[in-house]
Amino acid sequence: MIRKSALLATSLLSAGLGVGMAGAQQDEDVVEVNGRYLSLDQLNSVKTPTPIIDVPQSLSIVTDIQIADQGFANLGDILRYAPGLSISQGEGHRDAINIRGNQSTADFFLNGVRDDVQYYRPLYNLEQVEILRGSNALLFGRGGGGGVVNRVTKSPVLGETFSGVSAGIDTFGAWQLTGDTNLATGDHSALRLNAFVEDMANHRDAFDGTRYGINPTVLTELGSDTTATFFYEYLNDDRVVDRGVPSVTVNGGPSRPLEGFDETFFGSADGNRTTLEAHTFRVRLDHEFNDRLRSNVTVQHADYDKAYQNIYAAGFNAATTPNQVTLDGYRDITARTNTVIQANLVGEFNTGAIGHTVLAGGEYGDQATDNARFDNLFAASNDDQITIDFSDPLVIPGFAFVTPVRDRSSQVRFTSLYVQDQIELTETLKLVIGARFDRFDVEALDLFAVTATDNGRRGRVDEEISPRFGLIYKPAENMSFYASYTETFLPSAGDQFLTLSTTSEDIRPQVFENREIGAKWDITNALSFTAALFRLERGRFTTVNPDDPSIVTTVTGSTTEGFELQLVGELTDSWTLNAGYSYLDGTVEGGGFDGNATRQTPQHMLSVWNRYQVSEQLGVAIGATYQDAYFVLEDNSVEIPAYTRIDAALYYDLDETTRVQLNVENLLDEGYFPDAHNNTNISTGEPLNARLTIRRDF
Repeated sequence: MIRKSALLATSLLSAGLGVGMAGAQQDEDVVEVNGRYLSLDQLNSVKTPTPIIDVPQSLSIVTDIQIADQGFANLGDILRYAPGLSISQGEGHRDAINIRGNQSTADFFLNGVRDDVQYYRPLYNLEQVEILRGSNALLFGRGGGGGVVNRVTKSPVLGETFSGVSAGIDTFGAWQLTGDTNLATGDHSALRLNAFVEDMANHRDAFDGTRYGINPTVLTELGSDTTATFFYEYLNDDRVVDRGVPSVTVNGGPSRPLEGFDETFFGSADGNRTTLEAHTFRVRLDHEFNDRLRSNVTVQHADYDKAYQNIYAAGFNAATTPNQVTLDGYRDITARTNTVIQANLVGEFNTGAIGHTVLAGGEYGDQATDNARFDNLFAASNDDQITIDFSDPLVIPGFAFVTPVRDRSSQVRFTSLYVQDQIELTETLKLVIGARFDRFDVEALDLFAVTATDNGRRGRVDEEISPRFGLIYKPAENMSFYASYTETFLPSAGDQFLTLSTTSEDIRPQVFENREIGAKWDITNALSFTAALFRLERGRFTTVNPDDPSIVTTVTGSTTEGFELQLVGELTDSWTLNAGYSYLDGTVEGGGFDGNATRQTPQHMLSVWNRYQVSEQLGVAIGATYQDAYFVLEDNSVEIPAYTRIDAALYYDLDETTRVQLNVENLLDEGYFPDAHNNTNISTGEPLNARLTIRRDF
């Protein structure tokens, strides 16, 4: 029944075992007695068959069942229920996250391979989402200063044929259709086909959009010990770019978001738009030499065409009558191709009484990017900015995106080698030690820098070694305490490799160091508790002056200290819980911001989701998220107020294959500001709204 498979999946949340309704039996068949493995077969980001209780790092696993139960619509919804993370606005056209006080638009992975372009990632084909906190270049390579997010897609199931569909519509008129089909195409092969289409709407004036995607995956056994997986995804996204509301000056304190205009669109209904076309191809070979030695090789090629243009608020003057708003805008075009080859060899052996699980691997990557930007030109001001009287809706003077301000291309080639040994010294003491070598060769051409004496070409080669160390003490099989030290780095060209200049090409990569101690306790077979205490140090970085984006300030570094708690699983046979809390104390050093708080780092964040099965057919759920106040940028001039949002859900199974589900967001109709991009672009939260979904399995 739907109810039983949902309860099974929820009980395995902390184990990282994604269970779909139609495919629940498949995962039950591979669960071992101790049931706590992040299996290598699931393409997870740990890369070795390691029980979560033995991973010396803070992490969260969100399964497809939890995604469906909570009605998550995007990656940001998921991450708000993970401790240590806050969501950034991403200018209304991309995923952007803050993990432990460090912001990124590039630390996203798909089945363990970097998913490296700026866009909104869909959820339609996911088995689970893995959120790993703390810098760890050994597993992920460059970036990931605060951690990474890895999406694991649904895989074909051999010997089974099943299908599932869902349809949903919400209060604003937004709707989505999804389909998931698995076909046994022979005794040794299967096809998994996922697809979706959605029409977007929300509480904001002028916002709309459409998005669709299709993902066929073929799995075939090439022999008794070898399998091949062929993956392709096409994604098309076309939506309005919405950068929220500006801030206003408050006497005696920092500025705050403009209140009372949650629906007002500070942009152009016709001019604010983003489009994306993405093709991703992947081939993966898995081979098992014997019971103790296995390998995999992945080749991925991705092609992205991305464009976005927007008019947005660059300032708001509430001291005038009428109030005045300053507008700015630009158009940005990016074409990127990524090719990544990754190989891993995992072996298990003993040296006397000491056990070893050794990971040896390497990556090669080639990324080519062309990027251009055009400032808008307001006819009335003959400039890219204009100040007008505020009205609702805004009356925007004529403009066009015609002034070229950037034309760059970059070629990035990287080679990585890594080795790690998980050493079982005794039954109670384990050691994880390893290192990764990365070589980055960045070449950039800036056509706007070309002069008679400058060909506009920039380049830099970096070679970095990043260590990983972890110590795990297990006083009991279901309990562990750990200590770890990890590092990562980010080249001076930035996470998109488009900022290399005559200054930055002489700057070494910034380094992140994460020190962490923690505890993991499987209270029962279906209930787990984790805790982590950490200190994350970030080296020298740059930030944009909020008053003049053309001015870049170099900051000495930052430090984030804090702790995270999470309790996940079944409290009773009918009651499941997912609760998390984080405390973050981020401090900036130097750059004129010494002692200020790091950007978009709420000190306290709390989330809880309770689901109770009332009867065989009826289930109810209620949850809450709390986010403390935070400053948008390092200058600490604009503060986003704290908020609490209550959500609820109702589930009713019409029969063993059909469920009707109602999700209600912001039950108390709280006015709030969930995220921001900069001091004058702040998102407004959706009011009370509901989504009705029907799901059916065949």
